[in-house]
Amino acid sequence: MTLSRRAALFLLAFGVWSWVIWPTFLSNIWADERSWAPSGGPAPFFVVHAVLTAASLLFGTIIGLLGWRGLAAARRAGKG
Repeated sequence: MTLSRRAALFLLAFGVWSWVIWPTFLSNIWADERSWAPSGGPAPFFVVHAVLTAASLLFGTIIGLLGWRGLAAARRAGKG
């Protein structure tokens, strides 16, 4: 499969965007009073959002790497 330069840049931008947005989101969730149970431990609200953040970072990383590899392949193809 060949990935266009435009598609590769989009995937790479998506990966970077994920790493900008999701840590900020988790920081906001961390500060939310609903994140912590009265006993001091994490509440289900926090756990669900932490799992969502982890999954999104994982997918963002994979998608960004696909974009990076697509750009590298496009560079190699352009030189040959």
